[in-house]
Amino acid sequence: MEVIELRPYQKTIIDIGSQTLLSRGFVYLAMEVRTGKTLTSLGIADKVKAVNVLFVTKKKAISSIEDDYQLLNPSFNLITINYESIHKIPDTQWDVIICDEAHSMGAFPKPSKRAKQVKELIGKTKPFVILLSGTPTPESFSQMYHQVYGIPTNPFAHYKNFYRFSDDYVNVRIKPIGGLQIRDYSAGHESILEMMRPFTINFSQKNAGFEVQTTEEILYVRMKDATYSLAKKLQKHLVVEGKDEVIMGDTPVKLMSKLHQIFSGTVKFESGSSMVLDLTKAEFIKNKFSGKKIAIFYKFKEELKAIKEVYGETISTELSVFNETDKSIALQIVSGREGISLRKADALIYYNIDFSATSYWQSRDRMTTKNRLHNKIYWVFTSAGIEDKIYKAVTRKKDYTLKHFKRDFLNL
Repeated sequence: MEVIELRPYQKTIIDIGSQTLLSRGFVYLAMEVRTGKTLTSLGIADKVKAVNVLFVTKKKAISSIEDDYQLLNPSFNLITINYESIHKIPDTQWDVIICDEAHSMGAFPKPSKRAKQVKELIGKTKPFVILLSGTPTPESFSQMYHQVYGIPTNPFAHYKNFYRFSDDYVNVRIKPIGGLQIRDYSAGHESILEMMRPFTINFSQKNAGFEVQTTEEILYVRMKDATYSLAKKLQKHLVVEGKDEVIMGDTPVKLMSKLHQIFSGTVKFESGSSMVLDLTKAEFIKNKFSGKKIAIFYKFKEELKAIKEVYGETISTELSVFNETDKSIALQIVSGREGISLRKADALIYYNIDFSATSYWQSRDRMTTKNRLHNKIYWVFTSAGIEDKIYKAVTRKKDYTLKHFKRDFLNL
């Protein structure tokens, strides 16, 4: 069996991380994508002589984590499970629990179901905890609280809940939304990270000795005339009635979502059913990248139908198939942006773009490895569509919001 040789910096982090874990009860590995945080976390668990280790991650990442476990060949037993299956975890005395993509537990002011389940799990066996994320607080420092609130030794443990925590660590603002006065808790103080410093190990790609050069190219596609006509009609009348289905854009939020779908060739009706309207994007991608093994990120589920209709059996949605065959892969942006490697792709293609800046910055690094520092990314945008407007926002690390949409399309 092949056993991997850890990089010198990983060995150093394992030494520091294991000391932190033993003295403080948990450690947060804030290691950038492709610096090897999975192997490092497993190395820490081995260093503290754990017997039973639980690794909680996303479903698509399970196989790669189990591969890393085989390569490291540590002395402990490992169970790897996705967050959605936490309720199926066997009743075991866990010595170490590793939470991958920990920032996904950062919802506030109320904890997410995921954060509450992890808290309950930690409470049962009082294990050491290792948190992993390349972007611990991607949108707000306030996201840190619920990532750690289930850990008894966390620096905010004396606060009963997020609201009490916010009294000291958040600049709470009042925002008028829909005629209501809403408390906005997103302006967390940077002192939150200061409090986390004794528990955190930060490590960047630059620290690892490699900096990635990512080249992005926007490719504009002219969709069918009927697609533009439908978008224009919906913008004008806010409702389009067909023989059996209705498309509603009667609020700015719904109009923004519907135009986002339509400009890339799909739509979801009021009934809940969806359909592909236009295969132009999928056909363009297939012709443009003929003969190449590519990864395609799509936004809406119906876009996958369009891709499959054009590509047939030459494309998969399974990472294992992509890695072991010459097939290309199609992944939804939200599920593919974290915890997976697309290093075998010749290029990364975005069929559509997400409103989230986090999705942009995380997903674009999926091809990076220590030995692959030059990536080529292509964005397939509809000419005179909505995608390039979203792109301008997210590349500035801003989510594309209703405020942007009103300015871009409603002249408000």
